[in-house]
Amino acid sequence: MDRMFFYAHSGLRYLVLLAGVLAIAYFAFGFATKRPFDKGGRILGASFAGLLHLQVLLGILVLVTRFYYPALIGHIVMMVLAAVVAQVLLSVNRRRPQPGYALPLVGVGLAFVFIIGGIMAIGRGVFTTTAM
Repeated sequence: MDRMFFYAHSGLRYLVLLAGVLAIAYFAFGFATKRPFDKGGRILGASFAGLLHLQVLLGILVLVTRFYYPALIGHIVMMVLAAVVAQVLLSVNRRRPQPGYALPLVGVGLAFVFIIGGIMAIGRGVFTTTAM
């Protein structure tokens, strides 16, 4: 069972990174062209945040089913920061009278940096896969 959670957590990382890259590109394009915020932006932001939250949940399951080592503290802190920053800035933007692309771009960009830092905190490369 622990291997299943580990492999799901490890594999979902690529979907989170892909959603992050797509969201950053979409938000940067929307910001640069000064377009009004649209349904596509809401969908991409929600998809990124949802995948990130699922990743955190799987990480918690991995944590309780596997052994603990000190490098995990940095990983956990960075991943929780990524989820919080993305969710807060996307939610604040959604509640604005005139939502824009700046807050989602900053939120997803910062979350992306935290994700990369969290992966590196456990001594792995962003695209490195380990056997266990």
